[in-house]
Amino acid sequence: MSMGPGLFSDIGKKAKDLLTKDYISDQKLSISTYSDTGVALTSTAVKKGGLSTGDVGALYKYKNTLIDVKVDTGSNILTTLTLTDIVPSTKTIASLKFPDYSSGRLETQYFHQHATFTTAVALKQSPAVDLSITLGTPTFALGAEASYETATSKLTKYTAGISVTKPDSCAAIILGDKGDTIKASYIHHMDSLKTTAATGEITRRFSTNENTFTVGGSYAVDGLTIVKLKLNNHGNLGAVLQHEVIPKSLLTISSEFDTKALDKTPKFGVALALKP
Repeated sequence: MSMGPGLFSDIGKKAKDLLTKDYISDQKLSISTYSDTGVALTSTAVKKGGLSTGDVGALYKYKNTLIDVKVDTGSNILTTLTLTDIVPSTKTIASLKFPDYSSGRLETQYFHQHATFTTAVALKQSPAVDLSITLGTPTFALGAEASYETATSKLTKYTAGISVTKPDSCAAIILGDKGDTIKASYIHHMDSLKTTAATGEITRRFSTNENTFTVGGSYAVDGLTIVKLKLNNHGNLGAVLQHEVIPKSLLTISSEFDTKALDKTPKFGVALALKP
């Protein structure tokens, strides 16, 4: 793949991940193993509220082909096939879910030195078509995405964005929700490993004149422990403690609560991911 501007979905992703990733509100246990044939097996159990679910997944890579099969407790089978460089500088991703065949999807990504293009089509009658294009370089990128519903012949979504990326920082502006919201974000990394960082994000919704401002950050206490915090202007405070209990295995503890309504029960989540 070329060193181009990246996908449209990458615009603003670093700041978004710092403010959302690992902030969980359920209990999750996952155990991964690897066979001699190169198959990665992962078993996951999740409890959210009074509902418990689970799944078993198998991941196998052979040359430029990646096969991912997942079976859950609801008797659903999700199969994802990823093919890289069938045509130079492309990636093709096909997904199919049984028994819900209508949720199938075929996506093609094309990477160029100064542009990326993606198209995705739902595998059903009168499918929705998603398109995105990004122009620029790894340092500066601008792009847009849109969704077209063939059944109604209407655009159901269109979004535009721009980003400026440096080795230790990234700024992005995204105009979304058919022009109803604008979001600006900035993230700055404090160390070479990019485990300690600070970020800020402001979102304005024009239809309601509502502004949401969120600040957050992560701090590496040591080589095994990371602490994350976030707070917005509505008083929602979140915290994450992540510790590597054994090599490659992570324990994540998360909590969120409303500082303006301390009588409400806070959200709490814990996850343990065990890997060999």
